[in-house]
Order: sequence, then structure tokens, then C-alpha cells
Amino acid sequence: MENLIQIIKQFPEVGEIKEIKALTSGLINQTYLVKSAQPEEPDYVLQRINHLIFTDIEMLQHNIETVTSHIRQKLEARHEEDIERKVLRFLPAADGKTYFYDGEGYWRISIFIPRSQTLEAVTPESSYLAGLKFGEFQAMLADVPEQLGEIIPDFHNMEFRMKQLREAVAANASGRLSEVQDIVDAIEADANDMCCAEQLYREGKLPKRICHCDTKVSNMLFDENGEVLCVIDLDTVMPSFIFSDFGDFLRSAANTGKEDEQDLNNVRFNMEIFKAFAKGYVQSARAFLTPVEIEHLPYAATLFPYMQAVRFLADYINGDTYYRTTYDGQNLVRTKAQYKLYQEAKAAVPEMKAYIDSLL
Repeated sequence: MENLIQIIKQFPEVGEIKEIKALTSGLINQTYLVKSAQPEEPDYVLQRINHLIFTDIEMLQHNIETVTSHIRQKLEARHEEDIERKVLRFLPAADGKTYFYDGEGYWRISIFIPRSQTLEAVTPESSYLAGLKFGEFQAMLADVPEQLGEIIPDFHNMEFRMKQLREAVAANASGRLSEVQDIVDAIEADANDMCCAEQLYREGKLPKRICHCDTKVSNMLFDENGEVLCVIDLDTVMPSFIFSDFGDFLRSAANTGKEDEQDLNNVRFNMEIFKAFAKGYVQSARAFLTPVEIEHLPYAATLFPYMQAVRFLADYINGDTYYRTTYDGQNLVRTKAQYKLYQEAKAAVPEMKAYIDSLL
């Protein structure tokens, strides 16, 4: 705890503190709630940034500062009330940077947003609010005047993920290829169609936007009345296709089974969740979306389970070197579950297209 106190002292805005306690949410960064001794002072969130995942801390924090300051300007221009609860604010350390390196790790402090809560439950109501908020998030950032850095290069690049799979197949490091050749063949059969985003981008028909790239209900803060305050967990904010935020949410939220569901009969694509999220998203994002982006929203819903199946399959063929597994064959179980979700979403594309057309 003494070490944490020394780190907090590197951020001059923080006054006398009463207690520090660990917060359990968040899988990637170590997070602590720092309570101020004076009631008029805000509380703070102290985080150790996982620099094994986010290797360029300067770029990471620059992206976050650019995004939060731009959103703050938009909120001020709209004369919003209670702005401090509607956008994150990170404190400068003594050297002016919004992080501090203690010789071993990188730390940052943000203002704790009072009377806020996160939700885990995925319902049509929370999915509609997520669509509305993440669409608004993209809309507010559509005119950011500078280029942000790609904090995890090729994170949602389907061509890159297919390249990784093909390299795994060629190496067959674990000798498992013959067991999964049928799934490899099925994935290859759709590869050209599923890599269309990169192709459209090269042709100048599809722009890159600033996206959150980790859209889920738990990455929003709600107030005491269940209204959304703001989007949080901004580490993955970077240039991407809007499909990242649309498709990634639905991959988990619209899956009726678990990510590693063993009974594939349980894996279906939940159209109620799709409709709720799409309704909110189109409502807040349509003002800046191009016709090509809107036309490909159903594709986005198929892209992310397909991409995740490719990633799990490559890891299985490589001998489970990337994703942590708790039992033998788990990556193959995950592959089959994600591929089934892809098939279910693909079958629902005509219904998705008709629904999005009805919103317009």
C-alpha cells in the first residue's frame, strides 16, 4: 500500500487520501479506488496499465486524451449539464503527462464518477441503450481533427487473421490439422466474402473511423436512474471500420450460448438483441454513416463470430499458445461455437437487412 501512496503523490491534483481499495472489475488493468479524506474533494481511480498488451503507453494515453477532450468540447457546446459525470478525465502527473512510470509499471489516475454503476445484464433495453450510446460516441468523434494511433495493429483486420490461420495450417505445429481440416475448408470457402471490408477500404469506398473496439454493456456507466452517463474503458479506442463497434457487441450479446458452448443447439443468433442494438445505433449514428457502411451492418454481425472462430482455430492448430484454456480441446470447442454463431447470423442476414431498411 505504501508503494501505491508514493505513486499517487506523483499526481499533484490529488489531495489527502483516506483509503485505497482494490476494484475487481476489469480483466486487463489493475484498478484501485482512491477515497479522498476531504468530503469536498473527488475520489479517484488509480490504474496500472497492462503494458504487455498496450506496448505504446504514450500513444495509448494520447489517444484517450484526444478523445475525452473532444467529447468534453462537444458536451460544452451542447450546454450539457453534469459534464463531469459524462466524460472521463485523467489527471496530469508532475511532468504534465497523464501517466507515471515507477520503474516497473505505468500508472494513471482518473476522477471517479460518483453515483455511477456498470451493468452486466444484456437485455433488449440495455442493448438499445448500448447501440444509442456507442453510435453517439462514434458520431461525436467523426470530426476529430487529428489521426489517432492504432494501439493494437490489425486488431480487427480480417485479412490479417486469415493470414495467421494459413500460417498455422502450413506449420501444423501441434499435428492437429487433420482433425480440423473440414472446418479449415469451410472457413476458407467464405474467406473472400468475409475480407470485403479491407477490399472496400483499398478501393476508397469504406472509411476508417474512431471506434471503441470493445463494445459491451459493461463498458458504459449508468446513473442511479438507469440512464447512460458515458462510455468507459477507452484503451482500445483507435481507427477502425464502424463494423468493429457494431459487430463486436453482437458477437457476445446476441449469442444465446456461451463462448465455449459444447451443445451447439444452444447457439443461436438473438434477433431481439440485434434489433434493439441496431435501432439505437442507427438512431444516433445515421447522420454520419455512408450508404456503404449502412449496407454492410449485417455483414458486421457475421464478421465477428467468423473472425473469432478463425482466431480460436489458429490457436488450436498452433497448440493453444495464445488463449488460456482450462481443459483439453477448449479452443476447438470455442471454434465450433463461434462458427455456429457465424452460420446462424449469416442465415439471418436478409432479416437484418430488412429491419435496418425499416429504420431508415
